Amino acid sequence: MAMTVHCDIVSAEESLFSGLVEMVIVTGVEGELGITYGHAQLLTALRPGPARIIKQGGEEEVLFLSGGYVEVQPNGITILADIAEREIDEESAKKAREEATHALHKAPSEIDYARVSAQLAEAEARLRTLQAIRKAAGK
Repeated sequence: MAMTVHCDIVSAEESLFSGLVEMVIVTGVEGELGITYGHAQLLTALRPGPARIIKQGGEEEVLFLSGGYVEVQPNGITILADIAEREIDEESAKKAREEATHALHKAPSEIDYARVSAQLAEAEARLRTLQAIRKAAGK
């Protein structure tokens, strides 16, 4: 049996997960981060992307995180998400990606590159999360 650690995932609106996990995989500012029992203490910002939760017993759940922070302590993992969602609206994510891509091609004086780039990154992350959810569900 794999070693487990307690994990809490919360957003401003709700608590999305609380329980024992074998592993949590999130997208940190330096790239993907896999956290298991015994991981070194850590506090880092998160980028938009999927959070893969491997629960006790091996069942996998995937959530979308728009960003936030992950804290790893000896007694647990805490993820504080800006926005966290269990379900992704594929059409809305595709539309947001198209709008952001279109906005990037406008005249430079008409757009805020940082804002539009962040919108594009979030839309792409939602679509990656949707792919991860489908893969975890075997679809």
